[in-house]
Amino acid sequence: MTDAPRSHGRKSIAASLKPRELMEQNPALSGVWAARVITLFPQAFPGVLGESLTGKALKDGKWQLHTTDLRNFGIGRHRNVDDTPAGGGAGMVLRADVLGPAIETAMRGAQGRWPLVYLSPRGRRFDQAMAHDWARADGVMLLCGRFEGVDQRVLDHYGIEEVSLGDFVLTGGEIAAQAMVDATVRLLPGVLGNAASTEDESHSNGLLEHPQYTRPAEWMGRAIPDVLMSGHHAEIARWRRENAEALTRARRPDMWKAYCEAQDKG
Repeated sequence: MTDAPRSHGRKSIAASLKPRELMEQNPALSGVWAARVITLFPQAFPGVLGESLTGKALKDGKWQLHTTDLRNFGIGRHRNVDDTPAGGGAGMVLRADVLGPAIETAMRGAQGRWPLVYLSPRGRRFDQAMAHDWARADGVMLLCGRFEGVDQRVLDHYGIEEVSLGDFVLTGGEIAAQAMVDATVRLLPGVLGNAASTEDESHSNGLLEHPQYTRPAEWMGRAIPDVLMSGHHAEIARWRRENAEALTRARRPDMWKAYCEAQDKG
């Protein structure tokens, strides 16, 4: 029996602790990138962030995750966090006098650059460039909205940026927060085993990623393109670039236009 290449059949990587324990057993560490999340559902974290490579990196202290329970700052015996919209209308709005103390608590001790973000469908769309920017910061603070949104005065007072996962509406910001943190954490030094793996993937160079193949060499009558088996690195690079451009042009005209404009300026 021959040994298979390491790139095939590799074992899954998972943290040994239970996901929630990855957060509870780690004290705040100075100089370590961290995500601080304000949410009505702290038990939703770390969620998928506690699995696989991000979970292992969390266990190893390469990044940290802290949640602030918004309910703890609620008003009155029932810990109310919301009220009806000023001027009338459907739904409820998170109160400024609840959010303010929660934000102050979540950001206590934060030093350096910390983007303050409210997960909102009306915000700027999250992208790979933003993930890189957050990864270069000291950490990020994410406010997970619920109901009809948050009091605008909070956003104005703290200079909070609104960021959207996409052109759709979720019931809350927790899923979006986990997606954005995942996209950012994988860019931190040492999280992925091979730093080069982030250089050729979709969006990193303004293009969608080229098609990928692996063993077997032929499957269901479909063979891996000959050029990828040739060992000719220049030809392989050319093939990958041409296919990345073709995919981007066909599937994402907006990205293709921006890419072409950037090439013209370059």
